[in-house]
Amino acid sequence: MTMMKTALRGLTAVAMLAGTTLAAQAQDVTLKMHYFLPAQAIVPKMALSVWADKIEAESDGRIKIQQFPAMQLGGTPPELADQVIDGVADIIWTLPGYTPGRFPSTEVFELPFIAAGPEATSKAFWEFTENNMMDTEFEGIKMLGLWVHGPGVIHSDDPVTSPDDLNGVKLRAPSRVTNMYFGRLGATPIGMPVPAVPEALSKGVIDATVIPWEVTTSLKISELVENHTEFPGETLYVATMFMGMNQAKYDALPDDLKAVIDNNSGLEFSGFAGEVMAQGDEIGRQLAVDAGNNIIELTPEQIAPWKAPAAEIEAEWIEEMNGRGLDGAAMVEEAKALIAKYSEM
Repeated sequence: MTMMKTALRGLTAVAMLAGTTLAAQAQDVTLKMHYFLPAQAIVPKMALSVWADKIEAESDGRIKIQQFPAMQLGGTPPELADQVIDGVADIIWTLPGYTPGRFPSTEVFELPFIAAGPEATSKAFWEFTENNMMDTEFEGIKMLGLWVHGPGVIHSDDPVTSPDDLNGVKLRAPSRVTNMYFGRLGATPIGMPVPAVPEALSKGVIDATVIPWEVTTSLKISELVENHTEFPGETLYVATMFMGMNQAKYDALPDDLKAVIDNNSGLEFSGFAGEVMAQGDEIGRQLAVDAGNNIIELTPEQIAPWKAPAAEIEAEWIEEMNGRGLDGAAMVEEAKALIAKYSEM
């Protein structure tokens, strides 16, 4: 009997140890992060990977972030929003503009000449979304970060100094609002996800593209066109971006791991990502300088003719949002106020 009791105690101890081990393992999690740019691009390298490393370190390795750049999990960039809702990916980074009309409130930050620096505007975008969108347009997504890139730049085969120079130019812009604007200026807007831009330029499908300097690094735009038009002191446009997590995946985490995610998400992370955009702009611009390209810096007098069509687009957008049951004018007023608030900090 004594030997049997000893054996039973041993089996019980083994079972308890196994149970404890299984319980610990059950709390470990691997999250699949999916995005459209290659791993060496500025955002993946300087923002997404930095975030992932922090999550792994602060969770003591209990959270693993498995990255899938350049759409390695399949699908196309416009499908990323559905992929995170459906659980194809646990975390995604994408642009709302890839699915026009789906996230209409985000477009207020994409109106021409409304944005300021990317860090301030990114923080404004986060607060605006908290106030207006988390339980509506972004329902079903655990939002991790919201940000914008730096000032948009026109990259073109031929020099562009005035809106007239865009007449008939086949131009790729990143969002519905920017397509509206450049169409008003006389360009022929052609929509496509940003990874398709290099091939489109090289094959003559487009003559120009508008993207921030930061994006040009991975796309090698300074090798494909020679002219780059800047709007010093102004922000021609920005595109909005979001990094989100599958809500059910987040909800299933134990509280201490949720805290790790939460502590590295939100307003400050959004501002950090916006700051990364600014750093990336410096890198991309320097590549064009080193290539000997023609960087055109418009004067305030040259910028003025670009602003009247921008005001028209803003007024039309407000009217369109009103037709959707949203208060377009209030949205513009709130966005401008928040941008001013964070620009002064």
